[in-house]
Amino acid sequence: MTSKERQMKGKKGQITGKEWPLYEVFIRSKNGLAHKHVGSVHATDSTTALEAARDVYTRRQEGISLWVVPSREITASDPEDEGMLFEPAKDKIYRHPTFYKIPKDVEYM
Repeated sequence: MTSKERQMKGKKGQITGKEWPLYEVFIRSKNGLAHKHVGSVHATDSTTALEAARDVYTRRQEGISLWVVPSREITASDPEDEGMLFEPAKDKIYRHPTFYKIPKDVEYM
């Protein structure tokens, strides 16, 4: 066994750095705003991922809330399937209330 193989194998029962799961990191910068994806971290578990995300992505106190999600748990659509996924919504104009008049008293909508 080479030294590299020994290093990757680690101690019995331990997860080495090469095997750590990947977690996606999301930060909410202010109350009322949505969480935004900011990057990824490798960690042995979700608690360690949260601590690593805090250390890496909030060094300047950029956020008030962190989410870490195992990458393997995220299911994403394929951009090539855009038509199949989003075309049916275009014929439902009631979902886009652009024809309503907004009262003058309402500043932000």
